[in-house]
Amino acid sequence: MALDADEEILQDFLVEAGEILDQLSEQLVELENNPDDHDLLNAIFRGFHTIKGGAGFLQLDALVDCCHVAENVFDILRNGQRVVTSTLMDTVLLTLDRVNTMFEEVRNREELTPADPELLAALAELAQPQSDTPAPAETAPVAHGASADSEPGDITDDEFEALLDALDGEKAAKAPAPVSAEASAGAGNGDISDDEFENLLDQLHGKGKHQGALPVTPGNSSQEPEVNPASPQNQDSSEHITDDEFESLLDELHGRGKFQAAPAPGAAVSVTPKASPASAKAPAPEAEKSAPVKGGKEQAAVATDTTVRVDTKRLDDIMNMVGELVLIRNRLKKLSDEVDEERIQKTVASLDVVTGDLQSSVMQTRMQPIKKVFGRFPRVVRDLARSLNKDISLSMSGEETDLDKNLVEALSDPLVHLVRNAVDHGIESPEVREAAGKPRTGKVLLSAEQEGDHILLVIEDDGAGMDPGVLRRKAVEKGLFDQEVADRLNDNECFNLIFAPGFSTKELISDVSGRGVGMDVVKTKINQLNGTISIDSELGRGSRIVIKVPLTLAIMPTLMVKLEDQSFALPLVNVVEIFHLDLSKKNVVDGRECIVVRDRVYPLFHIKKWLIQGAYGAPESVNAHVVIIAVGTKRVGFVVDQLVGQEEVVIKPLGQMLQGTPGMAGATITGDGRIALIIDVPSLLQHYA
Repeated sequence: MALDADEEILQDFLVEAGEILDQLSEQLVELENNPDDHDLLNAIFRGFHTIKGGAGFLQLDALVDCCHVAENVFDILRNGQRVVTSTLMDTVLLTLDRVNTMFEEVRNREELTPADPELLAALAELAQPQSDTPAPAETAPVAHGASADSEPGDITDDEFEALLDALDGEKAAKAPAPVSAEASAGAGNGDISDDEFENLLDQLHGKGKHQGALPVTPGNSSQEPEVNPASPQNQDSSEHITDDEFESLLDELHGRGKFQAAPAPGAAVSVTPKASPASAKAPAPEAEKSAPVKGGKEQAAVATDTTVRVDTKRLDDIMNMVGELVLIRNRLKKLSDEVDEERIQKTVASLDVVTGDLQSSVMQTRMQPIKKVFGRFPRVVRDLARSLNKDISLSMSGEETDLDKNLVEALSDPLVHLVRNAVDHGIESPEVREAAGKPRTGKVLLSAEQEGDHILLVIEDDGAGMDPGVLRRKAVEKGLFDQEVADRLNDNECFNLIFAPGFSTKELISDVSGRGVGMDVVKTKINQLNGTISIDSELGRGSRIVIKVPLTLAIMPTLMVKLEDQSFALPLVNVVEIFHLDLSKKNVVDGRECIVVRDRVYPLFHIKKWLIQGAYGAPESVNAHVVIIAVGTKRVGFVVDQLVGQEEVVIKPLGQMLQGTPGMAGATITGDGRIALIIDVPSLLQHYA
């Protein structure tokens, strides 16, 4: 394993192969649903082929072997010699899992664990035409060369000579063309001469289109020949041998698709290298094949310099500095309001605009498409549906929606659990669906869209839905409520019971669900992201779960309030409305203070008693400001002493002694230079209310 390879080359491979592996999982599931999609077959074939090429460049032999056999399977499929079946896809998906495992070992600089020989044998059997039996050993072509020490995928001199014989016929075999002294001197070493290479080009492009021999540097026959960009022969890229054309020559020798690698170092054939090692052996994209070569290497250099690779830690550092700049901006705005000087106010206003633009630009550099998470769900749904004997179709939309990279990673596990929950709990078996007058195939929809400075994620299914009556009964059985309280719960409150710890409607515990430890973890994780989750369902029609999270976690819009003389920040995503209230008009229901606003009843909490020492038992003022807060589908009222206004804050973690303080998400510095604590609303209510 070439772990001592050039770090830049290794990073190129990790980036390119990582992107391909993410796509392969989705493409394979799509292929099972559309087995006749020839473009998809070719794309999957090229994916395994490209990974194999990069792995071969880095001498990752175990990864090469696994990808090579998988590549052969898809070559057989695209040639129509075998059809796509669920059993075949099971084996291929297991192979992809093995490739992913080896890829992670490469990423972690560990020695590769070879694939299970039984898995490779099963793949090799699938790589044979469906009606044929494996060829006898004595007549089978040697795919890796006759030499025991040759690299896998290399073409030997004898094989290349046989290729010449196949192209030139008996004449080439019995009466070779005259060669120069230099060429004949090299022929004894098994090298291809200039005239012989011209014959190959004539076979490809027609007689006489290539005049003159290609100069070959002595001692290094694999070096690319010098060409003059201004010469007539270089004006048309069609006069160069392309990857596909060279592979067609190899197909003549090895049989269709049995050899897809680049020529060995010993062969005097020059193939133009690609930008990265992983793509050095892959077919060139169509746009590259047809584009004329006008700028030579200079143009290629310009094309590759349009992007740079930046470490994510550096982006985090830049974002942190921008956050500090935002705090200074807030401080200057506060000071400029106190100083009645027009020039200062104009300067601060200009700084405000520039800081906002800089903040937006830096946030964009941290953005990633949600597709990075969505890409895994076709495989998740496919495997789970097969294990549960269900027919399920997954639809996804809004995959290009961008959000902060930290959020992309943090949302992965909650979304996986919600999708698995929809497949297991939501979608019925085909027989049950058919009896209910539904199509046998259930539908799961996963979508994402941006709404202001938030992202909306929706998981929807057309399954059985939830029965509020069953949820009420389960809540009473588990001791969450007594019967009288459970009867007063409305439907939405019943649906939200599934987020309670240990709550499950499953009668039987399986390896998929039933223990009631999943949905409460999902809700906790979404709350940690300063997001909200709501659920709606209709019995017999399906369920819909909506998650709302901010675009970024680095800078948060808040409502600044004061309790006595201490400032606190309420996340604006939780704030519904604000109003002034005469507290003498409050009511008491079940021993809890409530207020009635527009015929709606809201529980009322004096959070000063929770957060300010000595405030408990102090006399209450008659007039107060009330902030209506949303927690999931619930609405509660927080009584505060003073409203300061909206302000963007940078979240700073609490010190070691204060970490884990109930109801506190962090701290920030306000515009007047004071420290304000950021309230974690769900945690605050859970601990105190």
